[in-house]
Formats: sequence, structure tokens, C-alpha cells
Amino acid sequence: MGICDQRVVIVTGAGGGLGAAHARVLASEGAAVLVNDINTDAARAVVDQITAAGGRAIVNESDITNYASSGEAVAQAIDVFGDLTGVVNNAGNNRDRMFASLSEADWDQVISVHLKGHFCIASHAVQYWRHQSKLGHPVSGRLVNTTSGAGLQGSVGQSNYAAAKAGIAALTLNQA
Repeated sequence: MGICDQRVVIVTGAGGGLGAAHARVLASEGAAVLVNDINTDAARAVVDQITAAGGRAIVNESDITNYASSGEAVAQAIDVFGDLTGVVNNAGNNRDRMFASLSEADWDQVISVHLKGHFCIASHAVQYWRHQSKLGHPVSGRLVNTTSGAGLQGSVGQSNYAAAKAGIAALTLNQA
């Protein structure tokens, strides 16, 4: 028995790094995990590690920056595992540039993955939980959003990243 038995969790950016670690630990504690990453091979490797260790996991390559695609990730978790009880918003990217050299494209890409990505998938999850509650079903949903001290203190060469992470902190307070 693990502390996540009966849990179904989506982890974004779970093909490597911190996201992969989140996915493996959640699975080792009994959660069924939807491993989301746009790098399908990386996501597959994490799923293979989880299943080899006796856990339950599936690959999902939905684009979290696209609202409809994020909804497909939520739908897949529910279709395959029968429920959704948590989302770990971890996906991220970097386009390091000093502010004077930062392009609009670099700004948009980082804000999209970090901030919009956290919004899109959480929105679908919360709508699912709200619907379940209105049907009279018990809901025990959790949102975990990854942010950084850069959002509170800034970070040289990362004004896009720092702004996105500050936005995630504010989003999280409002979601709570």
C-alpha cells in the first residue's frame, strides 16, 4: 500500500528531469500516472521504467500549450484509468537571453509552456472535478504547480522565465 493508492495523476513534462522523478515516485506510491511529454520517446522510457517496477503508467504527448490538446490528456487519463485525482504541472523550457536581446518569440514560447500550459490542463481537470461534484460524487482533486524563486527574485538572463514563474505563483494562489 502506498500513499497514492487509488490516485490517478497527470504529470506534465514527465519525459525527463524533475517531471520524470515525480512520475516515478507517484507510481511507486501506487498512483496510476499519465506521463505527458512532447518528446514521445522520453515519455515512453519513463513509462517503461514505471511498468518494469510494477507500476501503472501510460504515455501522453498532448501539447499542454493548446487548450483542446490538454483536454485530450485529461480525457485519456479518465478513459484509461477511470478517474483523475491530480495534476502535477511541471513542463517547462528555457530561452535564456538578456532582456535587451530577448525576442518576442523567445518570450512567447516560455510564457506559453510555463504559464499557459499550467492553465490549460488545470482548467480541464477542475472542470472534470466540478462536474463530478455536481453529480454528487466525492472529489479529492489536487493541483501541484511547479514554480521557482526566479518568479519572486528575478533571474539574470531569464526575464521571460521569471515572469512566467511569478505568474504561476499568482495562478496557484487563485486556484487555491
